[in-house]
Amino acid sequence: MATRVISPKLLQNLRCFTRSLNSSPSSITAVSPLNFAEKPPIDSTTTTSPDSIVDLDDVSKLFASIPTGKLLRSAINLHMAAIDPMVDVGMWVMRSKLMETVVLRDVVLGSIKRTFFEHFCAGEDVEEAGRAVKRIWGGAGLRGMLVYGVENANDNESCDRNLEVFLRTVESAKSLPPSSVSFIVVKITAICPIVLLERVSDLLRWEYKDPSFVLPWKLNTFPIFSDSSPFYHTLKKPDPLAPQEEHDLQLGHQRLQKICQKCLEANVPLLVDAEDTFVQPAIDYLAYSSAIMYNKDNNPIIFGTIQAYLKDAKQRLFLATEAAEKMGVSMGFKLVRGAYMSSEVRLASSLGFEPPIHKSIQETHACYNDCASFMLEKIAGGSGAVVLATHNVESGKLAAAKAHDLGIRTDNGRLQFAQLYGMSEALSFGLRNAGFIVSKYLQFGPIERLIPFLLRRAEENRGFLSSSTVDRQLMSKELKRRLKAAIP
Repeated sequence: MATRVISPKLLQNLRCFTRSLNSSPSSITAVSPLNFAEKPPIDSTTTTSPDSIVDLDDVSKLFASIPTGKLLRSAINLHMAAIDPMVDVGMWVMRSKLMETVVLRDVVLGSIKRTFFEHFCAGEDVEEAGRAVKRIWGGAGLRGMLVYGVENANDNESCDRNLEVFLRTVESAKSLPPSSVSFIVVKITAICPIVLLERVSDLLRWEYKDPSFVLPWKLNTFPIFSDSSPFYHTLKKPDPLAPQEEHDLQLGHQRLQKICQKCLEANVPLLVDAEDTFVQPAIDYLAYSSAIMYNKDNNPIIFGTIQAYLKDAKQRLFLATEAAEKMGVSMGFKLVRGAYMSSEVRLASSLGFEPPIHKSIQETHACYNDCASFMLEKIAGGSGAVVLATHNVESGKLAAAKAHDLGIRTDNGRLQFAQLYGMSEALSFGLRNAGFIVSKYLQFGPIERLIPFLLRRAEENRGFLSSSTVDRQLMSKELKRRLKAAIP
């Protein structure tokens, strides 16, 4: 029960950390938070102006590596994604039974492939994804995070097939230019049946609420929950895992170990993505137990993911990080805002509970920036690693300025920034021009398997006030500049 017992000193540190996020600068003792308003002012503990580090004003410099044709296609796709009626119809069609009609399905998938799939995805197989890595590395100096974009496997046979693709992905990274691949990314629901992950998550929740509840199969791990974590998924005591379920869990763990070992041999870190909260405890359990095994010699090979739109994100990040330090394990995290808002709200509402996500975007910004600040302080102190995956310009600028003030070199591999392929291009290029290590999240796979990913991107980019607004404006400005330059 090592993950449930928390020392009084650790709890005191947690209270200190949480209190510092809402106190005046003079009372900050654990971490100096980044400010977090929609357009936050410079943090009082940050002496460097964020705009002096990341410059997004010079559009000719920002988009210098992008050919006009590609820039035009990108601008058109993003503008299409901002038209609500078009997005509504497209999402309805992709989710409807019309997709069961072969002819219509082929037409829809063909249209998607020539537009949004080409914009947001790196191809349909490992080879196409490899070519995308070479393009962004050679042309723009951006690294690639290779993501075989399957999820929600239902049986061991599907998991085994997915495993083979993940292993080929790691192998392919060895043949790509040095440093061009920053991470291999895996979704645990692709290599362990989702029903089993739900069962394991229920058992882990119940163990947290009742430490006398014994899980004989449980390996050593970091804290998975905080007291503010959502527990409404598990309203009654779950049955223990049946022998076959324990066997299947062991198989899932073995698949993850094979990927970890392959990444260790290739010297490419593995990033375990976050998913819905009803399976996230099991995902964290597998990620953390693997990190304990593989993150040796102050070299974080296995990274977990924290979704900052969850109310318990700060506490869970703090507890896991502190536990890792006590065990001498160098733990890396990817920080994201989160991509499962609709499903989280639907599930919580259906059960009669308040959603586990923050009530406003401002609260989510606050949580993300506090987590980023906490990890930057850790890196400055010589521990941990972080991938700041953000499309928010203010968050990116503030983090870059804070890293500068903390003396973190831009080429320090323990600090990386990341954005999705086809999104936040301006921020990616601005951070790259400032000298930081920047990656693009390169999702690949058969188009019909990537529909859930594309639906999330459609939801994220819809509306003229979406996160792609800055890109649309800056791309239009650069296209107009190029047009004027071309006309005598």
